[in-house]
Amino acid sequence: MGRWYTRAIVPVADVQRSVDFYARLGFDEDWRHAEGDELLVAQVSRQGCELLLSCQWPKRNGQALTFISLDDDEIDGVREQFERAGIAVRDGHWGYRVMIVDDPDGNQLLFPYSQARS
Repeated sequence: MGRWYTRAIVPVADVQRSVDFYARLGFDEDWRHAEGDELLVAQVSRQGCELLLSCQWPKRNGQALTFISLDDDEIDGVREQFERAGIAVRDGHWGYRVMIVDDPDGNQLLFPYSQARS
């Protein structure tokens, strides 16, 4: 059997605004699709994490939850990087402690802390 490949679709109101926000999180823009002057979809990625930012489902804006696992020794540095970039970071709980980042539309990125630190 072949390997499965997945990407999360993140519904957003303004794709360019979202690309700019995710760039502050260290994501790179891989490609974009526009029709006429309207930017409809862009893919951003960081270290193998790929997200499709799309304005094509406005009723779903702000409803995405994306779980991003990091190595245990990375999460503190990533949190510091986000905070230095002016990104609001908060702690939450999802059966264990997680770091939460809300994008401009309210979509959430959840980063789990090591179970030993919960």
